[in-house]
Amino acid sequence: MNKAELVDAIAAEAKISKANAQRALEGFISATTKSLKKGDRVALVGFGSFSITKRAARTGRNPQTGKAIQIKAKKVAKFKAGADLSKTVNK
Repeated sequence: MNKAELVDAIAAEAKISKANAQRALEGFISATTKSLKKGDRVALVGFGSFSITKRAARTGRNPQTGKAIQIKAKKVAKFKAGADLSKTVNK
């Protein structure tokens, strides 16, 4: 499902216009991004939680040359599915 299909699904489920669904989705994405950027965790009970983890610097290999390269440390976004979502998906 892409973003346009998600907007259509939200509009149908909530019985709102596609424009309102688009604004709601963009608001959710914006608020989640800002919260994660600050280092906060976003938890949606039953659905899952978004958080930031730190990935340590490491040595990797250039696949074309085989030469060792240094990969910098960075923060990565992580999603952990909640119990209800996991249960529903695995039915």
